[in-house]
Amino acid sequence: MAAVGFTQAVRSTPAGALPASMVPHPREELFSVLVVDDHPLLREAISARLAQMGAGTVHEAASVAEARLRASATGPCDLAILDLGLPDGSGIELVAELRHHNWPRIVVLASSDDPYAVRAAFQAGAQAYLLKSASPVAVTDGVRRVLEGGVYADPGVAPVLATGTRVPSTDNTPRELSSREVQVLQLVADGKSNKEIGDELSLSALTVKSHLSRIGRKLGTGDRAQMVALAMRAGVIR
Repeated sequence: MAAVGFTQAVRSTPAGALPASMVPHPREELFSVLVVDDHPLLREAISARLAQMGAGTVHEAASVAEARLRASATGPCDLAILDLGLPDGSGIELVAELRHHNWPRIVVLASSDDPYAVRAAFQAGAQAYLLKSASPVAVTDGVRRVLEGGVYADPGVAPVLATGTRVPSTDNTPRELSSREVQVLQLVADGKSNKEIGDELSLSALTVKSHLSRIGRKLGTGDRAQMVALAMRAGVIR
């Protein structure tokens, strides 16, 4: 769904009359942005706010396919802001693709505060995770921090990141899983075999087996179903 606090605040403020507290310090150079969201009014609101922040060029896309075309045509912009719930594909995969093609700064602006989505966005390469329900001030602050080279998490999702990728083992002792172990475990949860997991992650089946053995030692069980259940309860996978 579209942002409630964000869009309403933009509509209620006359063009060119944003309160000074909502406008960050002007940058010396204009920056370019790609905004990806399937809601036209939200894209319009984001674009208006970015213009106030000093954006010289704002490209818009309503889907993963359109975003790929825009990205291919323009090359890396200074910033990308995108939703995760796009109609034709995964926003997480789009984040990873843009990072792979040297896009320097990516902000996720999403409706969901799902722990898996938050972790997956940062693991894919996003520098910020903002909620659409956040105030215009919070969204502006998050984008500004990323433009200045920082990282930002909406206060509503920050506790998720504080727990990292810790999963309580069978004796309830928290165990830290690596990002690769989380990827492997998610694919196990998706019902994939070791060979299929290896094909997807460009690993050998033997390496996948080694990852699962290490996960099993950490969590105190060699049973794939129980490993998945423990990780799901911890919100590390879904």
